[in-house]
Amino acid sequence: MNLYNKKQRWKLALLGVATIMVAASLWFSFQIVRKVQNKEVDRVQQWADAVKRKSELVNLTNTAFDELSNTIEEMRERDRQKAEMLSLAINEVNKPLDDYSFVLKVMQENGGVPMILTDMDENIVDQHNIEWVFEAIENQVEIDHPNFSETLRDSVCEQIKNDSLKSFLAFWRTKREPIVIDIFDGDQQKVFYFDSTYYRTIKLQELQRNRDSLSQAFTSELIENENLVPVMFIDKGSREVIATNIPEYDSTNTAAIIKDLASKNDSIEVNLGDLKEGVIYFEYSAEITQMKYFPFVQFFIIGLFVLIAYIVFSTFRKAEQDQVWVGMAKETAHQLGTPISSLMAWNQLLEAQGVDEYITKEIDKDIERLSMVTNRFSKIGSEAVLEEENMGVILEEIIEYLRKRISAKISLNYEKPQQLVTAMVNRSLIEWVVENIAKNAVDAMEGSGNITFEITQGDDYVQIDIIDNGKGIPSNKLKTVFQPGYTTKKRGWGLGLSLVKRIVEDFHKGKVFVLRSEPGVGTTFRINLKV
Repeated sequence: MNLYNKKQRWKLALLGVATIMVAASLWFSFQIVRKVQNKEVDRVQQWADAVKRKSELVNLTNTAFDELSNTIEEMRERDRQKAEMLSLAINEVNKPLDDYSFVLKVMQENGGVPMILTDMDENIVDQHNIEWVFEAIENQVEIDHPNFSETLRDSVCEQIKNDSLKSFLAFWRTKREPIVIDIFDGDQQKVFYFDSTYYRTIKLQELQRNRDSLSQAFTSELIENENLVPVMFIDKGSREVIATNIPEYDSTNTAAIIKDLASKNDSIEVNLGDLKEGVIYFEYSAEITQMKYFPFVQFFIIGLFVLIAYIVFSTFRKAEQDQVWVGMAKETAHQLGTPISSLMAWNQLLEAQGVDEYITKEIDKDIERLSMVTNRFSKIGSEAVLEEENMGVILEEIIEYLRKRISAKISLNYEKPQQLVTAMVNRSLIEWVVENIAKNAVDAMEGSGNITFEITQGDDYVQIDIIDNGKGIPSNKLKTVFQPGYTTKKRGWGLGLSLVKRIVEDFHKGKVFVLRSEPGVGTTFRINLKV
């Protein structure tokens, strides 16, 4: 029965199943991350498209604004020219001319500049180019008072016209100072006039506010939005930053940020119009990065939990095994006591009957050995009493005992040290250790071979080497030979070397290990005991 091999197969099977489960879980997690990543890329692409469309709208608004601004500037220039012509005509009026028809024609055909003429007390004398106001008043009076007579309607219209002209005077004064002109014989008049582009200018200012609002929305909604992925939008030609939502950005680290973003993802180019192009650099959100590493963190935590659980349960299992072994050992010692006593009595009977003395003495030695084995079993689970012993003598006695009980084809080689070699040991237990290793060496040589025992005194340890020329131990088994259940024999529980390790390391606080082993050459076991 090879309990260790079965346990190893179960471990490998469970390890394989765990590997498959981990691989499948990682694959599934990475598939989810890849899908989320692709969706985020799609959102960035959609965002880029929105940037492009909104930038085109801003460009269109800017173009319309520029064109309208140019048109109004041209109209203002024409108004200035007409005002100059008006001034010239007024100067000509002040001169003594035979014919004022041309001058009056220039004043009348001033190109549509609204004018109101008043005396110096600002009583209205005449008006030009505001007929559209009078028409609007007349139409509104007809709508509001359809039942009025024509005379009454004209009177109401005239009153409203006068009131309107007076309000124009007050309003126009805030925009343009009236021109004072000399008429004749020292008489003067005031000319109130108004810019013909005023209302167009108001519309232009409104358009400008809308344009600025649209541009601000473009920046705040599409670029400086903290909910977006980290993004930097630059002009491709000038490499100037149009906008970004990266908090670490400042004017000194633009190149470094662009290089970092470019190394993570491909950039997106956006046509900004007017032969300009923009470039968008971006990276995936922090959540994507966290999702990538989450499975590893998860398995690390699970693995740590399993490891702690394994250590705890292994400690409990080892304690239970110790209790079982102690109980089994003590029960074995108890059961052996009765037949040993019986054998001692039968041997005494044989001596009394005159049986060959050599035979009875050998039986006594075996009975003594059985008593020693019983003593060894009874000490398992109890604190071993360590005494300073002569290790050279102990080793010699063990070899002599083994030599009579193993095949004559197996040679036991030992050179007793000249100086005294001592160590703190429990004699019966350490004899058990050496015997067990030697018997395993005998089994490994399959009936013939050599076993060499070497002992060395160190400053704080005694070193015992047991060397055989048996079949050796495979390199992949060197770390498992001392585990319970390991055996190369068809029969056996594989507990011998496990007990050896427990006796040396737990009871004697020493060390036992395979120093070297080579298949077909042999094995060397080393025991280190404290002085």
